Amino acid sequence: MVIAAGCGKAPSEQFAALSEEFVYTTLSFSPASATGVGLHQYKKQNLDDLLDDVSPANLDRQKRFYEQFQERLAAIKTDRLTPEDQADFNIIQDQTALALLDFNQIHTPLHNPTSYVETLGNALFSPFVLEYAPPRARIQNIIARLQKVPLYLDQAGSNLISAPGIWTQVATEENQGNINLVDKTIRAAVPDDLRDAYARAARPALDAMDKFQSFLKGSLANRNDADWRLGQANYTLKFRYALESGMEADTALQVAETELSKVRARMFDLALPLHRQIAPGHGDHADLAGDMRQNQVIGEVLAQIAKRHSTRESYMQDARQDLDEARAFVAEKHLLTLPSRSNLQVIPTPEFMRGVYSVGGFNAAPALEPQLGAFYWVTPIPPDWPAERVESKLREYNFYKLKLLTIHEAMPGHYVQMEFANDVQPQTRRVLRSVYGNGPYIEGWGQYSTQIMLDEGFLNHSPELALTFAKEELRVIANLILDVRLQMLNMTDQEAMDLMEKQTFQEKEEASGKLQRAKLSSCQLPMYFLGWRGWLRVREAYKQKNGASYSLAAFHDSALKQGAVPLPVLERLLK
Repeated sequence: MVIAAGCGKAPSEQFAALSEEFVYTTLSFSPASATGVGLHQYKKQNLDDLLDDVSPANLDRQKRFYEQFQERLAAIKTDRLTPEDQADFNIIQDQTALALLDFNQIHTPLHNPTSYVETLGNALFSPFVLEYAPPRARIQNIIARLQKVPLYLDQAGSNLISAPGIWTQVATEENQGNINLVDKTIRAAVPDDLRDAYARAARPALDAMDKFQSFLKGSLANRNDADWRLGQANYTLKFRYALESGMEADTALQVAETELSKVRARMFDLALPLHRQIAPGHGDHADLAGDMRQNQVIGEVLAQIAKRHSTRESYMQDARQDLDEARAFVAEKHLLTLPSRSNLQVIPTPEFMRGVYSVGGFNAAPALEPQLGAFYWVTPIPPDWPAERVESKLREYNFYKLKLLTIHEAMPGHYVQMEFANDVQPQTRRVLRSVYGNGPYIEGWGQYSTQIMLDEGFLNHSPELALTFAKEELRVIANLILDVRLQMLNMTDQEAMDLMEKQTFQEKEEASGKLQRAKLSSCQLPMYFLGWRGWLRVREAYKQKNGASYSLAAFHDSALKQGAVPLPVLERLLK
């Protein structure tokens, strides 16, 4: 039961009720998201049977909720809250401001078709893969949602007044993924006694998806004057509310661009001994100077490293083997307490999410049902790709880089992180810090935990792995530079590609995918750099505080048990 926040209560009690109201009300705005978190019932409604209501009237109702909630938050005496409650207050305050920024200035519902397509995909995919009920009951949930697809897509089409061409293009690709999901993947799993009911629901849903596909390719594609760039004013605010790092966008850009040259110099030192082994006749390219010499030496070594890679056919299985190897190393070194649940699956990235997750990703077990599946997504290489494009992808995600990806996304990266988070108590706090978890905390842990693996001797301190990870550090720096410069400083596509290919040694296929991702999202790419630095800062403060009793594993367990709070807040919470 959701308790109304009332007056006359102690501040912590008043805030607990307010926090609970915020979490479950905002989740109910998106039944698609609610299923993924494990919230199935709300105010006597079965959310698993519903699709998001994206009508103008309902969007306006949501906006009023956030406006009123902002006023109610202002009445809370934060100095009388516990440190844990203050952390939750910060999260809710910034999420409320972020929602209102979108409603009032960014207007995602009017311009972003991918938001509708991905919401629909998640609404259908979550009940298909999350075993919160018997398979038959979950197919019935999908059937109920399919019946609502025509209205949902009609609302989406009515809302969208214009869209950047790249958003419409990706939405078209992902919408086709949804069509395949309904017409092929889910249909094949429907039990015999529900086939007729599924067919009756699927036909109008597929017709609506086809109609929406025509709308995307025709009407919306011709209204492509919207800008995917947020601009300086909106980006500055979103950076502040979404990242909660204590650093403003312009300052973060300066720090990242300074770090770029430092990491390149470190890579050069790592590459020189390897270069002498693979190309002894090149004389270390001493005839060159500065960036030209660095690029030549580092580039030749990375090119040699990239030759060792999977095949198109073995790529997925190699990722599974890398996961087993990483898990064994974490246990051997006791870097942290491994999760007691065995709920991680390695699966292909859902088609409707491949626009953003062109390489891979992680999807956590539901916060309210942590015993259910968690998924390490690995994006397969399409069978129709030409050999040159396949080779570019495999060279980028070579023997060493695929291991780093698996560490980051799964072990001891996001999977371990979210398993800790799914034990946070009380339940409302767990859901809040899961659904609205701080991005730099989350992505920073992925980077930081990878560094720990190398520091502790994973792959026997392989210099090839170290150089590959240094390249990863360059990519993290470039992520922030790209996002800030593209979104608020009008960086061109060519400048972006030059940064990635010439300054940070990315393959063309990887760089093209990252540029697309940067245009599809904002304030996501900086999370890695800000978070990695933040985790190192928090660890150092914890180490200083604990002195001789400091333990790396104890730090990891203590920090992960908090869930995804902003990193400046985490530092204050740890004892």
